Amino acid sequence: MDSFRRIIHVDMDAFYASVEQLDNPELKGKPVAVGGTGRRGVISAASYEARVYGVRSAMPGFKAIDLCPDIIFVRPRFSRYKEISNQIRNIFYDYTDLVEPLSLDEAFLDVTENKKDLFSGTLIAKEIRKRIKEETGLTASAGVSFNKFLAKIASDQNKPDGLTVILPKDAQAFLDGLPIRKFFGIGKVTTEKMKRFGIFKGADLRKWDKIELAKQFGKAGIHFYHMVRAEDNRQVKPDRERKSVGAETTFREDLTTLQGMKDAISNISEELFGRLERLDNFGRTVTLKIKFADFQTITRSSSFAFEVRDQELLRNTALQLADENLQDGDKVRLLGLTLSNLTQKQMDGEQLELEFPEKEDE
Repeated sequence: MDSFRRIIHVDMDAFYASVEQLDNPELKGKPVAVGGTGRRGVISAASYEARVYGVRSAMPGFKAIDLCPDIIFVRPRFSRYKEISNQIRNIFYDYTDLVEPLSLDEAFLDVTENKKDLFSGTLIAKEIRKRIKEETGLTASAGVSFNKFLAKIASDQNKPDGLTVILPKDAQAFLDGLPIRKFFGIGKVTTEKMKRFGIFKGADLRKWDKIELAKQFGKAGIHFYHMVRAEDNRQVKPDRERKSVGAETTFREDLTTLQGMKDAISNISEELFGRLERLDNFGRTVTLKIKFADFQTITRSSSFAFEVRDQELLRNTALQLADENLQDGDKVRLLGLTLSNLTQKQMDGEQLELEFPEKEDE
């Protein structure tokens, strides 16, 4: 990789659930969900044993019970997760100061020039994974490549406890053979639309020119054009200013009843509040994002003179915005909530929006 950057993406395996299994050996080998208690509760993380049954993060607890009656719910302990996350972060800093956290459990590292004077990004990734295992008892998966997009995709190829390297000479062949659903930034809804156009793998997508993709997929189509050609010049940025914290859900089927929309907003508000607590970073402006079936998107906001640190206030404000802007018969495909005008402006290890479009479904 002489003239190429060496980028590592490290992603902890089922982080919250794995921490709970680590601290409570009785949970090892059992289906565990962090959060999700109560009918409206939302799952923050699921162990791999639970994922076998289809249990996923952002899923309501009652649905997880339907899928896996033996599932064990545990309350999240964000201070503990942050403690271990900081421990892992310190391992990263032993190799490079160019660390860009995306969340408590994943980060990009640029090790092109590193503190160990090691030429191989692969060797560094192996050392980091070994140290994480030895020092925390947890496993991590990693991807190594010459840009962030490929490193991110690579880290997901051999989970859990895996390492994948994509060299420049192999990148195009790798992307050509990759199923569309595996591309970071292409969610389930877009995947189905692409399939209708005969796009099943990267090679199919690469046949489309930029204008055609933009016509069918809008601004995202431009991203797809560059992604499938392994073109990503984004730098690993250790200091990114945070302007807001948000959470959103795209629905497999459009919501058409006001009560269904409000139930979804309640779930999203719980997920958002959990993120705010993890960051200990609250703001004064609540914004509801609504995307309709025809892709029209509106946002409606309500601001306070004080920080919104109460979960019920966040939820009730969002529901009031829903009452004012939604009604039975509307067809809604996405709902999201954001809290802005934050007290702390710097990003501190929670989900960071990338410049590629978000996945539409987890």
